[in-house]
Amino acid sequence: MPPQLRDPSLLKQNVAYINGEWRAAKSGKTFKVNDPSTGTLIGTCAECDAEDTKLAIKAAADAFPAFRSLTGRERAKMLRKWYDLMVENADDIAKLITWENGKPVAEAKGEAAYAANFFEWFSEEAPRTYGDTIPATVPGNRVWTIKEPVGVCGLITPWNFPAAMITRKVAPALAAGCTVVCKAPGETPYTALAVAELGHRAGIPKGVVNVVTTLSNTPEVGEVLTTDPTVKKVSFTGSTGVGRLLMKQSSGTLKKLSLELGGNAPFIVFDDADLGTAVAGAIASKFRGTGQTCVCANRIYVQEGVYDEFVKKFTEKVNAFKVGNGFEAGTTHGPLIHDRAVSKVEAHIKDAQSKGGKIVAGGQKMPDLGANFFQPTVIRDMTPDMVMATEETFGPVAGLFPFKTEAEVVEMANKVEVGLAGYFFSRDLHRVYRIAEALEVGMVGVNTGIISDPASPFGGVKESGFGREGSKYGIAEYQVTKMITFGGMGSPLQS
Repeated sequence: MPPQLRDPSLLKQNVAYINGEWRAAKSGKTFKVNDPSTGTLIGTCAECDAEDTKLAIKAAADAFPAFRSLTGRERAKMLRKWYDLMVENADDIAKLITWENGKPVAEAKGEAAYAANFFEWFSEEAPRTYGDTIPATVPGNRVWTIKEPVGVCGLITPWNFPAAMITRKVAPALAAGCTVVCKAPGETPYTALAVAELGHRAGIPKGVVNVVTTLSNTPEVGEVLTTDPTVKKVSFTGSTGVGRLLMKQSSGTLKKLSLELGGNAPFIVFDDADLGTAVAGAIASKFRGTGQTCVCANRIYVQEGVYDEFVKKFTEKVNAFKVGNGFEAGTTHGPLIHDRAVSKVEAHIKDAQSKGGKIVAGGQKMPDLGANFFQPTVIRDMTPDMVMATEETFGPVAGLFPFKTEAEVVEMANKVEVGLAGYFFSRDLHRVYRIAEALEVGMVGVNTGIISDPASPFGGVKESGFGREGSKYGIAEYQVTKMITFGGMGSPLQS
């Protein structure tokens, strides 16, 4: 049976949110959204195209002059109201997440709370966008700076965190005084639309937030957002390949960009680590969202002295998982998002086996549960020549690599083109500083497998992109710095 929402009006069918109104796509076309657990139809959504996207951009542009002129405190009150409504409706948001994404409802509730917290955090940042007074080198001159909103922003979000990824972008944009056009993910559009409905109820002025939905027309909508000169900034979370394309398209109008792209996170366990803490951290990092997060541990390196013991303890934990429908009691892990994700997991496992990797848990599809279910898998005796050493799996497969020395593992950890997150476990304080500074990533977890926090700057280096989301740095991505020089102050005071 489909979930019963306390407020059924949060499920928005066949409409996008443009200029403060719910409206069908201009073409009248829709696309289907299916439950990844059962394959059954959830409903249909508006198949927006370039014309709809341009209408949304115009609405955002028309709303921008009045919205930017509000005080930070006024915008803060709107965001705080949006936060309150997200908290009040958290159970329904979680149900929508589980329904269209598949993650267990307990995990979805965690995401709903995390998503709401970005509205709270940036409601507190909105009144505090300080400039500077700068001592001039020219006698009599005065120099100062102010922070201004960049303008209309195009926000493109992924399916793996349907609520948190949209709020992590929308909240700082509005706090800065920008207006936005969001392209919701085609796999999970209903959560984004529910968040937009709560924003409408919070009193966000019309045109300030617009949400377009599409599946087939995703490239077309993305091209409009990246090439329309009215859009001054694009923020994208997704694959490195798509990020390169969006950056190329944005170059024609020199848009400001934030790109949070692919990861291939190393997770390192040293001999001196607390093994119980390391195992718990690896479980949390690797299998959250059934392995479908950009900061999942993708390569787990364990020093030889504790390797066999780690494999044993880690495998015991994985064998205790309960895979199933996210709404079923006791379910710890849900399905993958679609059959293409299943195929990639299978390919990575076969490659590892062909090169000497040994499966010690899982390794098989679970057709009795549904087409998108796959057993959480552990493979030991991994080697650097395997595909998983250089390519992100984005699924429930943990490859365990043995290593000997600190220098060796740092070299292996950094030998990839991306650098989003990295983790390591050690009780040696000197090693903590050395490894944290040596890893070529934007975020490091030390003795923890969970690093996401609205207070922390989220983002990567190398081909994992640039820009930061969350924290005090997140609002700066939606601002420009204006310098003002005031001349002719005259001579010093005369006695």
